[in-house]
Order: sequence, then C-alpha cells, then structure tokens
Amino acid sequence: MKKKTFIFSLILYLLCMALAGCGTNTELQPPGTIPPATDETGGPDTTVPDDTTAPDDTTPAPDEDPSASSTPSVEEPDASTEPEPETSPEPETGLRDNTPRCLVPTADGSAETHNEYASIDYSNASEGYFMACYTGTCPKVKMQVKGSNGVTYTYNLNSSEYEAFPLSSGSGSYEITILENVFDSNYAICLADTINVTLSNEFGPYLYPNQYCVFNSSSRTVALAKELAEPANTDLDVITSIYNYVIESISYDYDKAATVPSGYIPDVDAVLDSGKGICLDYAAVMTSMLRSQRIPTRLEVGYAGDAYHAWISAYISDVGWVNGIVQFDGNEWELMDPTFASMVDESELKDFISNGSNYVVKYLY
Repeated sequence: MKKKTFIFSLILYLLCMALAGCGTNTELQPPGTIPPATDETGGPDTTVPDDTTAPDDTTPAPDEDPSASSTPSVEEPDASTEPEPETSPEPETGLRDNTPRCLVPTADGSAETHNEYASIDYSNASEGYFMACYTGTCPKVKMQVKGSNGVTYTYNLNSSEYEAFPLSSGSGSYEITILENVFDSNYAICLADTINVTLSNEFGPYLYPNQYCVFNSSSRTVALAKELAEPANTDLDVITSIYNYVIESISYDYDKAATVPSGYIPDVDAVLDSGKGICLDYAAVMTSMLRSQRIPTRLEVGYAGDAYHAWISAYISDVGWVNGIVQFDGNEWELMDPTFASMVDESELKDFISNGSNYVVKYLY
C-alpha cells in the first residue's frame, strides 16, 4: 500500500511540474536583447535599443497628458556651479532731460502800433519775434520786414489772429510794412512802423515757433520729438535721432512739389501723418522737433545748386552753428539737409554739401 502511494505521489509531482511550464516562450534569445514590442495588431512597433538595463516606465498615468510622456527631461543646474553674471539691460532713458519746452509767442500790447485794419505788436521783440495781424477785408495782404542787414522778408498775412514772425537779422533796426493788394501785383501801404531791437537772447528767433514752423505742447510733432530724444545723452544725440527719423519716415512728394502754391506754409503734424512732403515740410518738421527740445534751429531757405530749396542748421554747445552737416560719431559727418538725405546717395550728398558754394542762404526763419 505504501508502495502504491509513493508511486502515485511521484506521478502527481511530475504532472504539476509539466503544467507549470505551460504558456512560456521557450525560444532562446540572444544575450543582452529584449524581444521587440508589438502593437495592438500584433505587428512590430519600435525596436528597443540594445541595453542590459531595464527601460524606464514611460506609460503615462491616467491623469497625465500623453504628449508629455515623450518630453525630454531638463537637467537641473549643479548647485555647486557659480551662475553666470547677469548683463545689465540697455538704459531706456538717457542722461539728457527730454522734457519738451514749447515757447509761446504773445502780443502783450505793451509796445505796438495799429489802425482799424492791422496791428503790429513788438512787446517781446527782445525775445526775437514780433506779432502781426490783419483784420480788414482785402483778400490779399502781404507784410515786408527789412532788417539792419538789408535783407527784406516778404510774408503773406493769412489770418485775422496774431501770427509770430522772427527777427532774423538779430539786434538792430527793423522796418515793418503791411500792404494791401490794390490790383494785379500792385500793393498799397496799410500800416508801417520802424522798431529798434536789442535781443536779450541771441537764440530767441530760433527757439520760438513762427509762421513757418507752427507747433505747441499739444502737437504730435512735439510728442514724437520727446520720444525720439528719450535715449539721448546729449543734444547731438537728439539731433541724430530726429534727423534719422525724418529722412527715413518722410518721402518726397513730387506731385505736391509740382503744384505747391505761392506762400505755402507747412502743417508739421499733417506732414507726419501723411509721411510725405516737400523740402519746406522736411525742414519745418525737424525745426519744430528740435526747438521743442530746446535746441536752437534755423530753418534756412535759399539755393542748393540751382534749386530753390529749404534745409536746416542747428546750434550745438561747444561747437556752434552746424551749417548743413551734423556729426554722428567722432569720425564721420552726415548731412543736415533732411530732404536731400532722404532722396540721394549718401556719398553723392556729402560731396555736394562739402562744397560750401552749393548752399546759398537767402532767408532764415
């Protein structure tokens, strides 16, 4: 009986051992390899690189974004490594104060002459300007101003409101005459006076607005000049920034040049809005911007070669009046004729302006 029991137990043991091997893959694998994974259809998926170490589990948790599973990990910096020194950002504001200063010409009435048709107010002549207006009915009215240097300026009086005019000849005697048109090109004197001027500030005529460059604290031109001057450290930086903006942002208007009427007066904000203008527009925009930044600027009219033209000159402390050119750095000089600078080759322009006889000033505004 014991013998039968022993034989039965041995058979049962061998049977269990055989059952324990069911479902195992008996195919031998090369050492150091893992069988290729399969997709849901049983076909090959991706080959796992030969590696004796177990791969990381990259299966995302149920709440994780599946796309994040393939994102490479970012190596954390070694705490023992010293961080690189941070570079300071470029300064947004220069050393120079860019607060606009828009001088306001006024007719105080303390020194003036008038009649029922016109008025000349020279209460602030020492500041470099006088005011005039015409309140009569004549549609065509002109004013002539002759300084002690013998140069006669002729203006149109376009408004019944006072307009400002520069005393461009400096200290001395001025003859001011307002004339009404009688017929054709004939005019009769409406009002005349002679005044003696002693300037308290030689730069006054080139800091105030006047009929040729009208601006005030509300002008877009002034706001833009403030923005352009913000990074500046010096007046020269301001001139450079404004000069570059004007020649790059305003294109020459050939149609306007062909049809511009006599006595045309620039509207500096309108020129900026349109992005187009003639030489007088270029000069007036830049003059208004620089004057609002307290930089004396002359709007000059005369001849550039054979062309009747307008350009500017600016005053730089310790340098003086820069006529027709402005220094951008310590080695090179660029032109301050904003019209030509926007139209022609730089080297050609330098050659032209380097010959002083090419620019002949007739009037300063």
